Amino acid sequence: MKKVCVALSSLLLVACTKVGLGVANLPHTFSDTKTTKDIAYGSESWQKLDIYVPPHAADESLPVIVFFYGGSWKDGSKDMYPFVGEAFAKKGYITVIADYSKYPQVKFPRFVEDGTKAVAWTYRHIADYQGDPERLFVAGHSAGAHIGAMITADKQYLQAEGLTPSVINAFAGLSGPYDFVPYEEDYRDMFGPPENYPNMQVTTFIDGKEPPMLLLWGADDTIVGKSNMDKLIAKIHAEQGSVESKIYEGVGHAAMVAGLVWFLKSKAPIVEDVDDFFQRHR
Repeated sequence: MKKVCVALSSLLLVACTKVGLGVANLPHTFSDTKTTKDIAYGSESWQKLDIYVPPHAADESLPVIVFFYGGSWKDGSKDMYPFVGEAFAKKGYITVIADYSKYPQVKFPRFVEDGTKAVAWTYRHIADYQGDPERLFVAGHSAGAHIGAMITADKQYLQAEGLTPSVINAFAGLSGPYDFVPYEEDYRDMFGPPENYPNMQVTTFIDGKEPPMLLLWGADDTIVGKSNMDKLIAKIHAEQGSVESKIYEGVGHAAMVAGLVWFLKSKAPIVEDVDDFFQRHR
């Protein structure tokens, strides 16, 4: 069994490949978590989401997490992440995982707008799945953490959907690129021109009134620098907002999401830390 777990961990840590994630999702096949797939949250073909509901009493209403996966705003699919739904289901959360548009088909801020529509749909319809819209949380990894943080901090997105960030109880970001300047050509094209860069930096919109944030980062991350978290923390503190953070030693970028695989031993108790934070902000 130990050898199997080591092999699975190795697969997961190879840049979050579809093969590794596929192996991680095998336990979902035998799970009693109820999954409803491909629910439309908008009119576009890619605007679909999946809902993971843990077993619970018929008269019980559960807290809800909307989770955005990473992939450099260019790759990924909700179909790769049932293990995330399983991880939070074991903590008693309904989990919503939404697809969103990708570059180069679209540029910023379209994928943030998609994410916002998914949050708005969840707030308005999750009660139909025994979810409690008054206990709604947002989380994400990497590019997904950027999307979730933008929705949480920049009021214009939810306002365009007739809501405000106050519908979000709290946000948890795993290794998010919250404040950076694009240098690679594709990212310059994705977020540019340069005068538009402040609009994609979460720090631009922090005013101290945004929902509480939990920022998590792995000390071995060579993809998203610690400065992203540090700058966001500094801005929230300057505006007297609410933020907590944790750094996990010996954990890299991909391992931050691999740590959500419930049957693998992780150096980072991410699910427990996120759950503790959300419990305190219900």
